Amino acid sequence: MTIMTPGVTRAGEGIEGIRWGILGQTYVPKQHSEDSLSWHATLPPGTFVPPHIHPTQDEFVYMLQGRMTLVLDGAESTAEPGDLIRLPRGIPHGLFNRGESDVTCLFWVAPARRLYDLFWALHNLGPNADPAEVVAVSARHEVDFLPPPDAA
Repeated sequence: MTIMTPGVTRAGEGIEGIRWGILGQTYVPKQHSEDSLSWHATLPPGTFVPPHIHPTQDEFVYMLQGRMTLVLDGAESTAEPGDLIRLPRGIPHGLFNRGESDVTCLFWVAPARRLYDLFWALHNLGPNADPAEVVAVSARHEVDFLPPPDAA
C-alpha cells in the first residue's frame, strides 16, 4: 500500500526528483498514494494523448497555460487556463495541443491504481516507442487505448 507523505512538493520539482519523458511530453509527479496520483504535465505543440479509457479511475486536468483540445466521448471542446477538465472513468477521451505554444497543466487520477507504474514503463520505452508496444503496456496497467478512427 502506498501512503501519501505530508509536506510540500516544490514548484519545478517532482516527488523523489522524478521527471518522466512520455511520448514527447514531460510529466513530473507531485503526489502519489493508493487513493490518488497527481502530476504536472508539459505538452509541447503538436503532442497529444491518444483517445483512451480509464476503466478504474476518474481523471482531472487543471489548465495552467495554453489551450487544450479535448475529445470526450466523441465530442470536441477546448480548455484554457483556469479551466478544469473532468474525465469520468469508463468514458473515452483524448487530449491534444494543437496550438503554437506549450500546454501546462496539473493532472490527477483517483484512485491511483497502476498509473504510476505505467508512467515508469512508458518512460522506459523512449521517445521512438512502437505504438503497438505503448498500447500493450498501457493495457497491462488498466489504460485502454482506442483504435485510430481509420482502423475502426
